[in-house]
Amino acid sequence: MAHRLLNRTSEHRKSMFKNMICSFLKDEQIKTTLPKAKELRPLVEKVITLGQRYQAAESPEQRLHLRRQVIRKVGSADVASKVLTTLAERFSSRPGGYLRILKAGRRYGDNAPMAYVSFSDVGAE
Repeated sequence: MAHRLLNRTSEHRKSMFKNMICSFLKDEQIKTTLPKAKELRPLVEKVITLGQRYQAAESPEQRLHLRRQVIRKVGSADVASKVLTTLAERFSSRPGGYLRILKAGRRYGDNAPMAYVSFSDVGAE
């Protein structure tokens, strides 16, 4: 009972978050509802941590295993290679807290709370 069910079946929820992870890592920012954003944050942070472990791995077997884990969580080999190279290097000195959630008011149609999810270092430079 640790996570929000978001009024979806488990299969739908898993595929929705897999697509959201892929879209977020490709575009580096998405706009979604606040409960979905709060559920997305730990999933993306675990993928970034896998990328950091990939950078630190010595043996090719470990690197291959970590690459396959990232591909399984992301669903796209192109986005996985971006995670393993660009994003892992960008956050190599950071122990966690890679994302930020900024509230963006309410959606017009159903008054749902909206939020922007982006990387913490975006706009800090």
